[in-house]
Amino acid sequence: MPSENENPNIRLLKKELAEGRIDRREFLRFATLLGMAVPAAYAFVGERPIRPAAAASAQGGTLRLGTRVKSLENPATYSWGGYDSNVTRQVCEYLTLTDRDNVTHPYLLEKWDASPDLKTWTLSLRRNVKWHNGEDFTADDVLWNLKRLTDPAVGSSFIGLVQDFLLKSVPNGTDKAGKPETKLVWWDANAIEKVDSHTIRLNGRVPQVAIPEYLFHYPALMLYPGDKGVFGAGSQGTGAFTMTDYQIGKIAAVRAVKTYWATGETTSWGGGPYLDEIQFIDLGDNMATGISAMASHQVDGLVVTDPSQAPALQAMPSFQLYKVGSAQCAVLRFHVDLKPWDNANVRMAMRLGLENAAFIELALRGLGTLGQDCHVAPVLPDYGKVPDIDRNVAKAKELLKEAGFPNGFDTELAVPSDIGWIVAQCQAAVEQWKAIGARVKLNVMPGAEYWDVWTKVPFGCTIWYHRPLGVMLLNLAYRTGVPWNESGYSNPEFDQLLNQAGGILQSGKRREVMQKLQEILQQDGPMAQPVFAESFTFMDKKVSGFSMHPTNYVFGNRLSLAA
Repeated sequence: MPSENENPNIRLLKKELAEGRIDRREFLRFATLLGMAVPAAYAFVGERPIRPAAAASAQGGTLRLGTRVKSLENPATYSWGGYDSNVTRQVCEYLTLTDRDNVTHPYLLEKWDASPDLKTWTLSLRRNVKWHNGEDFTADDVLWNLKRLTDPAVGSSFIGLVQDFLLKSVPNGTDKAGKPETKLVWWDANAIEKVDSHTIRLNGRVPQVAIPEYLFHYPALMLYPGDKGVFGAGSQGTGAFTMTDYQIGKIAAVRAVKTYWATGETTSWGGGPYLDEIQFIDLGDNMATGISAMASHQVDGLVVTDPSQAPALQAMPSFQLYKVGSAQCAVLRFHVDLKPWDNANVRMAMRLGLENAAFIELALRGLGTLGQDCHVAPVLPDYGKVPDIDRNVAKAKELLKEAGFPNGFDTELAVPSDIGWIVAQCQAAVEQWKAIGARVKLNVMPGAEYWDVWTKVPFGCTIWYHRPLGVMLLNLAYRTGVPWNESGYSNPEFDQLLNQAGGILQSGKRREVMQKLQEILQQDGPMAQPVFAESFTFMDKKVSGFSMHPTNYVFGNRLSLAA
């Protein structure tokens, strides 16, 4: 029987589960988001919580991981996903943790509680957490970090997740042409409120279901305020390691701290640390280099593995394959405020010029699933069912003619070279577009160069990593004016529906709104998105405690090396 104090939204979820309107996975996802303790949620559905893979009893040693070593100085603006945050997360930690099954757990938080209207979220911090210098981790530290993450001047993508919840637009004078301008500010002076030394309250403007998941967005690391938002060797953290060496394009090394607050914990993230050191070694953009480094045992594993590397690594008996379903994808993105992409007919013609199913083999070598040009994967719990977009060369030609291109047109597609399957996707797309008269020149750029201009190129191909909810992806990528809106897309109806979707708990109603959002992207959208890629990698079999996270996250405190 439910207690009198039980959140009515959890009672609603229990009712939906009993009536068969949601399954066990969806109940676990949303009951824990609303603050139901993870063990209690699993017990209610008759299951046990899934624990991380156990590390071997061996202690010590240095784990070497092949990756790219990018700029790490400003975690609030990280955009590399599997690269930058995987170094920093060993030193600094998050308030929450969303696991490989998309269930969100307390991390630096002990618990959270949501009001019945989903507008007020009370975050209770653990009282045993220490910074490396011995200072207590307190509500003041969280308040400083959340203020910084929601400051538009900082430019964090975190704003895209909470803009409708915590912020509002206000007049901000005029531009040089005399047109009115606006700026984002907190919607209320107490939007983020310190309650006591270990409690923060978020007082939102509108309902939001997924606040705990937003707190695990990879730029939302809890930084030591004394470091003023800058991360580097010797930076303070609460994590199991401290960074001792950092050279862009070469290496980042972290060494275990002697007093880690979570040592001995048997929680969802494990205890540890078991290793002495982790070295993140830059292997460059060439896919063959990663294979060679693994074969010669220069590294013990790869943070990110490309499908083109899989056959060779699978043939080596000393390596273990790890994989998990994912919403990871690469969007062929049009900047909609630049010609010719400001014409909806041109954008639709480009989508109709592609045979999406072909890319599963052409780009992913079978390690993926079909995309529907809407950026929301069927594996996500808020996916709304939409039809596939079939290739239609005749219709694409007709649309280009209506747009003023009866003989087709010439353009250039920018693509980063550091992810092989994305280059393969673009090469295949260029060939298919020839049939509709789109003559596309491929500009393969070094990854570091592309990521300096990824929001500015007229036509680019950008990887988007997995998020546990489709509404998170849409908030980050397509909401008007947010930092990661690389296409310049702006649609008031879309924004309004996105506001609605974020606050709906009932699964059927939420999917109805998501379906409308996905249909808008299909019809009016700023990108073609042929496929979703599985997340997978390889580790030496002497590495224990590793499990594949859909966003390629590495949790170093869980890992050990067999003797």
